[in-house]
Amino acid sequence: MKAINEKAERFDRAADYTAPNIRTQLLRLSGDIKARAYEIRLKTGAPVMISLDSGCMPIGAYLPPSAPYTVTKEDMAATFEFITGASVHSVLEELRCGFITIRGGHRVGVCGKVITDGGGVLSIRDVSSLNFRIAREIKGCADAVIDEIIKDNRVRSVIVISPPSCGKTTLLRDIARQLSNGVETLGFKGVKVGVIDERSEICAMYKGEPQNDVGVRTDVLDMCPKSIGVSIMLRSMSPDVIITDELLNEADARAVMTAHNTGVAVIASAHGESVDEIRKKPAFSRLFDEKVFSLAVTLSNVPRLGTPSVHYL
Repeated sequence: MKAINEKAERFDRAADYTAPNIRTQLLRLSGDIKARAYEIRLKTGAPVMISLDSGCMPIGAYLPPSAPYTVTKEDMAATFEFITGASVHSVLEELRCGFITIRGGHRVGVCGKVITDGGGVLSIRDVSSLNFRIAREIKGCADAVIDEIIKDNRVRSVIVISPPSCGKTTLLRDIARQLSNGVETLGFKGVKVGVIDERSEICAMYKGEPQNDVGVRTDVLDMCPKSIGVSIMLRSMSPDVIITDELLNEADARAVMTAHNTGVAVIASAHGESVDEIRKKPAFSRLFDEKVFSLAVTLSNVPRLGTPSVHYL
């Protein structure tokens, strides 16, 4: 019950950033629906939509019979003003990436008219859709693998592999927290952790403060490309471990090699169905050939979402 209440409270805090007419509907939802929801989707001229594991449905499907409500241009404008703090300029760097992080670590995706200059995105205006992704912080989700990551009081390098939406980022976040704070049951006192959070999802920084608990010894480079961030972190913060989100290309692989060659453990994630699939990708084959990673952790949704399996490399 405590976990349900905490998740419902997170939902309510995200709902606080929506226009009054929308907020009224969202706050009427049951605690169970709020706890299960992972997205609030708004589109001008359409009903408010709620995403659960069972699918994306209009909010009316979860409320007692009432007149359907359609999101208006005024609702969208008011909501956008709330999430930007009435200052688009202050969130422009994030907006250029298509999202804005709000207090609590919730990430709001933005669609509208994209303003470009020479191929780069300058801003988004005439906002037509907003997608509130409800922050999910599951402390303890790394318990099943942490004793494999820590061996002989040392941290091993790990690649976390799964299809989208199976919990890679959630797992990385809890690994960072446990490595940083220490694991009493293993006699592990904690190490310095550097997080290169290129997509601002692991730590969910809001005005310089992580909205997720990533540990007391953790330093964060937010929205920084791995190819740049790894070198900065190594020079400036002397980490024992570097944790980063999805490896995508050869530049990311080279950044991992840079950290590995300095003796720093690396924990990273990659999209894929299996270790063999990732191993065969040209961008990452060298990482496996040179045994950068000691372990791979694959995630699936069987028997439940985020179920880990450990593979020795």
